[in-house]
Amino acid sequence: MSTAYDVSVEDITYRATEAGPLLARLYRPAGKGPFPALVSVHGGRWVSADRLTNTVIDQALAQAGIVTLALDFRMPPAVRYPEPVADINFAIRWLKQSAQRLGSTPALVGGIGTSSGGHQLMLNVLRPRDPRYAAIPLPGSEADATLPYVIACWPVLDPLARYRMAKQKNMELHVKSHDAYWQDEASMAEGNPQLIVERGESKSLPPLLLVQGTGDTTVPPEMTQLFADAYRAKGGEAVLETFAGKAHTFITQEPNDPLSKDAIAGIIRFVQRQAERIGKSAAA
Repeated sequence: MSTAYDVSVEDITYRATEAGPLLARLYRPAGKGPFPALVSVHGGRWVSADRLTNTVIDQALAQAGIVTLALDFRMPPAVRYPEPVADINFAIRWLKQSAQRLGSTPALVGGIGTSSGGHQLMLNVLRPRDPRYAAIPLPGSEADATLPYVIACWPVLDPLARYRMAKQKNMELHVKSHDAYWQDEASMAEGNPQLIVERGESKSLPPLLLVQGTGDTTVPPEMTQLFADAYRAKGGEAVLETFAGKAHTFITQEPNDPLSKDAIAGIIRFVQRQAERIGKSAAA
């Protein structure tokens, strides 16, 4: 029987900017640890939502013994790509730097992202040392944004293909969001996890869990399958878990649905397996 941990919740400033502090909601399980830890990156078409968007997921992870840091980060119209990706890169390094005092260790820090947050997280996974993404210095830390495991839920992993689909289907809100975040189609091709993997550009392909509803019309399941196939073809481990008939953001929309609960349980098992793997590797 799995342990259900008491959880403390607080908002913290993880980065100060000229425009004001960037906040994160820290979900911390009670106990000695060391616990796995996750940076949690919300979606919202790159232009909306905040650190509270995935509360259902983040709270459940913490209750299962996973320190979870749910981020705010800069968005359009204040900034465009790649600045939000740089905030997330900074947050990964910040969590590594802070891991021991939060009940984890740097080696156990992974990431979870949903929708456009999955896209921005995966860019850091694939390019952890990209000078644009790692541009914000973190005093007192030499860590980079490399992650040993990652979870992406209904992620936008081919923004160029999704943009063209949105235009074809007259998805006006999504087209406007793409235009607000990206400079042009060339930048969508450059900051494109699908094409980065296909090009063989990245040597960083950690174990990956993909969570996808088959009824998703915002990110069609075929796009996620294509990414899983490309990731595996380049030597990465990608587990794709699909949920019949479920729409985009189904876990947060329907938290009490049995399939939503199954999805969260699968995420927890994945994190626990990765933490066990890392622990065994460290002990060897």
